[in-house]
Amino acid sequence: MLSIEQLKIIIEVCLLTSDEFISQAQLLSIFSADQAVTKSHLELAIEQLATDYTVRGFELITLNNAYRLRSKHQFQNYLNKLHQNRPPRYSRAVMETLAVIAYRQPITRGEIENVRGVSLNSLIIQTLLEREWIEVVGHKQVPGRPELLATTSKFLHDLGLNNLQELPPLPELSQSFTDNLPLDFIEEYDKNKELP
Repeated sequence: MLSIEQLKIIIEVCLLTSDEFISQAQLLSIFSADQAVTKSHLELAIEQLATDYTVRGFELITLNNAYRLRSKHQFQNYLNKLHQNRPPRYSRAVMETLAVIAYRQPITRGEIENVRGVSLNSLIIQTLLEREWIEVVGHKQVPGRPELLATTSKFLHDLGLNNLQELPPLPELSQSFTDNLPLDFIEEYDKNKELP
C-alpha cells in the first residue's frame, strides 16, 4: 500500500501535467488493486496537498469532486508580464448573453432574446461555445424543442468560482434608472472595460 506522502506526489504529478480538471474517479482508476488506494486515502492525500499549497504560489481547487492546480490570483500580474498575452475582448452583447445564461440557466435562445430585448446573433452563441463557457444541456419540451443552454465548469474555473452561488448578486435596479443612463456613459464604459 502506498503511503500518504507517495500518494500526494503521484496526485501532484497528475495535476501539474493536466490542462483539465481530474475527477476523483480518474485518480482512483490510476492505482492498481494491489496498491489498495481507497477513496478515503485519496481524499486525505488531496486535503494534505491542498494544505501544502497554502504557502506556495499554487492552489488546489475542487469543483464537483474534480481537482486542478492553478496559480494564485496575486501572481497574475507577474504571469501576464511573462507571457505577454492580452486577454480577448468581448463585446457587450456577448457578455450580456453570458450573464443571462449564468443567472437564468438552463435557458433557451428565445428566452435570452426576451430578457435582452433584441434578437440574438448566432455568432454570440458560437463564441461562447468555442470558449467552452456554455454548453447545450438538453432540449425544452415545447414545439420545436429548442436547445437549453447552461454554463460549464470551465466558465466557473475561468472566473475563479467554485459554484454558481458565488456569482455576485444582481443589483436591484429599476427599469427607469437604466433607461436614464446617458448613452455616452455606456459607450465609455464599454470602451474601457477589460474583460477576461
